[in-house]
Amino acid sequence: MQRPLADKIRPDTLDNVVGQEHLLGKGKMLNRIVSSGRMTNMIFYGPPGTGKTTVANIIAKQTNKRFHKLNATHASVKDIQNIIGELDSLMTPNGVLLYLDEIQNFNKKQQQSLLDFMENGKITLIASTTENPYFYVYKAILSRATVFEFKLLSKDNMITALERAMEIAGEELIDISVTYDAEVLAYIAEVSNGDLRKAINAVELAVYSTQPDTEGKIRIDRDIARECTQKKLLHYDRDGDSHYDILSAFQKSIRGSDVDASLHYLARLIKAEDLNSICRRLLVIASEDIGMAYPNAICIVKSCVDAAMQIGFPEARIPLAQAVVTLATAPKSNSSYEAVKAALRDIETKDIGDIPAHLKDTHYGGAQKLGRGLDYKYPHLYENNYVKQQYLPDNLKDAVYYVPGKNKMEEGLMKYRKGIRGEG
Repeated sequence: MQRPLADKIRPDTLDNVVGQEHLLGKGKMLNRIVSSGRMTNMIFYGPPGTGKTTVANIIAKQTNKRFHKLNATHASVKDIQNIIGELDSLMTPNGVLLYLDEIQNFNKKQQQSLLDFMENGKITLIASTTENPYFYVYKAILSRATVFEFKLLSKDNMITALERAMEIAGEELIDISVTYDAEVLAYIAEVSNGDLRKAINAVELAVYSTQPDTEGKIRIDRDIARECTQKKLLHYDRDGDSHYDILSAFQKSIRGSDVDASLHYLARLIKAEDLNSICRRLLVIASEDIGMAYPNAICIVKSCVDAAMQIGFPEARIPLAQAVVTLATAPKSNSSYEAVKAALRDIETKDIGDIPAHLKDTHYGGAQKLGRGLDYKYPHLYENNYVKQQYLPDNLKDAVYYVPGKNKMEEGLMKYRKGIRGEG
């Protein structure tokens, strides 16, 4: 069976692993654990192609425990039971090291089946996941394991590995030499977006699908690289971390009035064609982060969102960009957002009391006998359509929820409010 190039260049020592210096560098925690030879339960978390499986395999080779590898995508409780059945036998005098790939695909019952044996040390677990373990891994397992986050590889890390991939691929082609333009590896690294496995697969495709010339030479140029990489990889999963990370960065960039960053994250969401998430988040931002500093922002955004939903992609990007630029460049205020949070907090934590009798409904017979609405003052009968009276329940009559932001719009509103109240 022909082994994939990504498997052929897989390093067998930590020193040869590219990237992840924050975990594997000299003196870093994961490096220290492996060097000590005393294995602990670990969870490797990070995007695909960042070295999780490679590091797990290296650790497995350095332990004297019996090694088992399962993929949670298709493994079952029966597979775990078979491993547990080996414990305390001549086959496992030092216990078992279980590498469980994609642990997020195990349900709670499957994960729980490991707990007792993790507790007594008979099973040492190394699990990997592309999803946030704090959302998908059973808390009892998290409490018994150390989480290590693997980062996307840098462009320089990628190029180092791709040079090795080109070298190994060329060595297998007898009497054929492989050359490539200097910009080819940089291009493949860029479009692979930190996923080394994808990048190596592109190199493999480029080398093995290109016919040698009459002199027995294969030359990989940018056009061949572009053909083999096709569409740039975008780390985006509508139900996963990347979805919420991009949306978070999107809103925080608009809130921070960085219009260029805001457009960048909009572009990511557009490439993922996640129209519903974009529109929903823009409507939230218009009220949460711009709010009373520019009340018309919500009207503009609603119009842009309606237009985007009506015309769809690719043209939807145009009104969406207008909405983003409007929000990112608008004055900011979260006063109304904070006000309703404060009001909700009181409802959740305090004895709020009854609605004042003069504010209660009077549109039924017998309301007056119950004392409803007797002392209500109709504001439109008074100067400036205002009259002082109590609206909050007695228990909260002195509560203040709305604190105006320091912007032209809200300062004008407060000036008007003080004027009608005769407060100077």
